[in-house]
Amino acid sequence: MKKIVLTFGIISGLLSALMMAITMPLTLNGKIPHDKGLLVGYTAIVLSFVLVFFGIRTYRENAGGTITFGRAFKVGLLIVLISSAFYVATWQVLYFKFMPNFWNVMADRTAVSMRAKGEPEAKIAAATKEMQDYKKMYDNPFLNIAFTLLEPLPVGILVALISAAILRKKGPAPPAAATALA
Repeated sequence: MKKIVLTFGIISGLLSALMMAITMPLTLNGKIPHDKGLLVGYTAIVLSFVLVFFGIRTYRENAGGTITFGRAFKVGLLIVLISSAFYVATWQVLYFKFMPNFWNVMADRTAVSMRAKGEPEAKIAAATKEMQDYKKMYDNPFLNIAFTLLEPLPVGILVALISAAILRKKGPAPPAAATALA
């Protein structure tokens, strides 16, 4: 199990990290519109978690073609945890080394967007203050890790649950003579 979990977890994690490394700078410099950033980010997370399904399936095939829901979920969850660790580590590097102005840019973008919609200045000021508060929280590495982990983990758990339900497969039923003796 260890080899399969590590292999699929690392591949999923590398895919997740690569997609984040590509999409975050595009979002920050405006190539991906502000309102589409979440959609792009979560799509990338879901795509990286497709490997959870294939990891569970590979484990099942290597285990003689059978797997319980519990074992399948455990395999999937371990893959998700490894992949999520890559996701979090990538964000830490991007945020602290390459995008320390992330929340300032997001606050400016939000203000521009709100002004374009005709929002009152008081509401814009409140949104800007909220972004400044986020920056203070995200500048603490422990809070940053916790908040960042909350992005992929629920999605990964859901993918692991669905994959385990789809891929569970019981072994052949015991012969009728064996059940009569029991």
